[in-house]
Amino acid sequence: MKKIALLGSTGSIGVSTLALVREFPEKFRVYGMVAGRNLRLLAKQIRQFSPACVAIQREEDVPRLRDLLGRQKIEILHGEAGASAVATAPEIDVVLAAIVGGAGLMPCFSGVLAGKEIALANKEALVMAGELFVGAAKMKGVRLLPVDSEHSAIFQCLQGNDRAEVDKIILTASGGPFLKTPLRRLEGVSVEQALKHPNWKMGQKITIDSATMMNKGLEVIEARWEFDMDPSRIEVVIHPQSVVHSMVRYQDGSIIAQLGIADMRIPIAYALAFPHRLKGNWRGLDLTQQKLLNFLPVEKKRFPALSLAYHALREGGTMPVVLNAANEVAVAAFLDRRIGFREIHRIISRIMQKHTNRQAKAIGDILEVDRWTREKASSLIH
Repeated sequence: MKKIALLGSTGSIGVSTLALVREFPEKFRVYGMVAGRNLRLLAKQIRQFSPACVAIQREEDVPRLRDLLGRQKIEILHGEAGASAVATAPEIDVVLAAIVGGAGLMPCFSGVLAGKEIALANKEALVMAGELFVGAAKMKGVRLLPVDSEHSAIFQCLQGNDRAEVDKIILTASGGPFLKTPLRRLEGVSVEQALKHPNWKMGQKITIDSATMMNKGLEVIEARWEFDMDPSRIEVVIHPQSVVHSMVRYQDGSIIAQLGIADMRIPIAYALAFPHRLKGNWRGLDLTQQKLLNFLPVEKKRFPALSLAYHALREGGTMPVVLNAANEVAVAAFLDRRIGFREIHRIISRIMQKHTNRQAKAIGDILEVDRWTREKASSLIH
């Protein structure tokens, strides 16, 4: 039985992971949980799964969580240090890293340094600190197993093949809710419109990232580090049906693709049970019901965020840190209705232009640039 540290238990990936644990209690146990401020849901999860320890975002919320739990006794930690303590507990076999954004970097990195297997849904860890993260994983002999549906698809398409024979990785993108919206109307789209993803049910931040296609940009950077692939050999195509989750093209021209329904339990299960596949209670893909599978090039004027991500990746150094942090600040401002939808990529671009790029020699360098970026981005938003 694998003992799991679930970082981000109340988010969409965390909830899907717990559904999987509930279905396979003989295979998995949640030993520790980390969550933000959704204390009511966390308390319900604690009562259901009885973890040995939990960590929450704020120290002042600890008494409230204890009140919600009543007589149930459990160790409650807080802050980044608490999250890292859960990830590094000696009993843990695998850390499922699903905290949204840069906040997930340090707990996940701590898990790597502790020699834990990492099931990675927090793409920002590799976006911000790819070289350091992958280097630490190799040094510790840690296996990184992708959870994002696209990277899980690539991982599956690579199995049993020679990496040296790979020509290109092809990430698919749905195109989000604004794929066919006239460009002139994008300036005035609402938060509600941006949150209506056509295929996936996800958290707010990642749904907005999908609408701007920054999510795919972050995935390009993640793929560069996860699969040791040059940026020039990572392509993005739009696939509105979200049936083909990603593909690998080999040097003979053959393309191997992974297809499936839009259910995150499938890539989560593959990561946690690897190299085995679980027979879950989700439905299988019925190809006879797929009337059309089409693929389109990315329209750069519609999705400028993707170009910014490629630029950050080519620049290297701390530029991807700036890309990620500025995006988080801008997306939060859009969700708070303080800026318009198209201001998101403009703010990111302005901060990237202000940044003096450099190589990060340690995690502290990355955290310093992350703080600088958030301050600069916040100063541009009124």
